[in-house]
Amino acid sequence: MNVFAFLTVASRSTRNLWRYGQTVLGLIFRHPIPGTSIIPILPDGRIVLIRRRDNGRWALPGGIVDWGEDIPSTVHRELMEETGLDLVKIRRLVGVYSAADRDPRIHSICVVVEAEVQGKMEIQDTLEVMEIQAFPLNSLPPGQMSHDHTRQLQDYLQGLTTLA
Repeated sequence: MNVFAFLTVASRSTRNLWRYGQTVLGLIFRHPIPGTSIIPILPDGRIVLIRRRDNGRWALPGGIVDWGEDIPSTVHRELMEETGLDLVKIRRLVGVYSAADRDPRIHSICVVVEAEVQGKMEIQDTLEVMEIQAFPLNSLPPGQMSHDHTRQLQDYLQGLTTLA
């Protein structure tokens, strides 16, 4: 078996194992997982997005709330892990998104916030993030973003506070 064939089989096995794991976790817990998405705003007004390694799409930074952690702590931690940026302050709640199909991996409830950030953009989590870029509001990347982040950004740009 050549290396390419081995990696293809290993990749399929990993995906299958993840699907089984999702099913088992769903059966055991049967509760949505809380998480965050962050709309990071630099001092010059640009929005920071990450390109996810798992699907190659642009996304808002964010992630799952760890045990014993509150939402502001999660925002601070995830922002640093995925972008290297420091949280100056959370400006406002953009929305709470809870549709069962909003994240293709799990049923999650996502609290989305706008955050004032500063510092140097630098990938900390290379397993999850392949690129970081800051975009002017009028020049966001075209196409569908990961998960439901297109909707989250549209709601933000329209000044909405959404419960969905």
